[in-house]
Amino acid sequence: MKETDCKTKYPLLLVHGMGFRDHKLLNYWGRIPSRLEAHGAQVFYGWQDSVGSTEQNAKTVLKNLDRALELSGAEKVNIIAHSKGGLEARLIAGKMGQAHKIASISTINTPHNGSLTVDALMKLPRLLVRFAGACTSLWMRILGDRTPDAYACFNEFTTAHAERFNTENPVPQDVLCQSFAFKMKSAASDLTMLIPYLVVKHFDGESDGLLNVRAVKWADFRGVYTSSGRRGISHPDQVDIRRMRFTRKPPQNDHEISDICDFYLRLVSELREKGL
Repeated sequence: MKETDCKTKYPLLLVHGMGFRDHKLLNYWGRIPSRLEAHGAQVFYGWQDSVGSTEQNAKTVLKNLDRALELSGAEKVNIIAHSKGGLEARLIAGKMGQAHKIASISTINTPHNGSLTVDALMKLPRLLVRFAGACTSLWMRILGDRTPDAYACFNEFTTAHAERFNTENPVPQDVLCQSFAFKMKSAASDLTMLIPYLVVKHFDGESDGLLNVRAVKWADFRGVYTSSGRRGISHPDQVDIRRMRFTRKPPQNDHEISDICDFYLRLVSELREKGL
């Protein structure tokens, strides 16, 4: 690729998912931002809480979106969102009425349609679920979250909530909206996701260890991606958790990836080609 292949008209706003926060020293997105910048991209971050509710996090992301516009001098941003971050991007463009500030929304394994697995887990005794949520929120507050609400997050991943959310936040007009799905090839693809993968497979079929294809389809669905090797691509793999390529085996088609950075470079290059 050329040094300017990712020099888009509008800057990029990377919006992270649940369970981690944007840090300067330990970047949620691994090598991805530096690779994009090396090819001309201007990158900003959402800086929202790791387990904040979608509504509260969207307010934080919007503040940092406005800051990105101020610093870049641009009129809009291109949002690339992973997992729950895609819901926050959609809320900004939807009920919050800020679609005019967004040129595109690209979501990576976002639970647009809810999780059948979470539906099943939410049938556990409510006291137990609330306790798990409280413990998670407390731990994330210690790690830096300002307004953690893990229990709200659990509810927001149900299919019932997703149905309401989709009705209230339809695909915005005049914004390029697309979604991408990833999957593991087996439970052994990522041993850190072994148990979640097996649980999700029982309730919802093949997945990236957390979400299956049904759950993440939205707007212009661009298909299912996996690695060109034997291991597939897990939910953490999608944000370069290992800071290394998956395999040396070259891709055999457009939906195989040997290095997750290549996926993002191609995505942003496409945005540039579209004049965004």
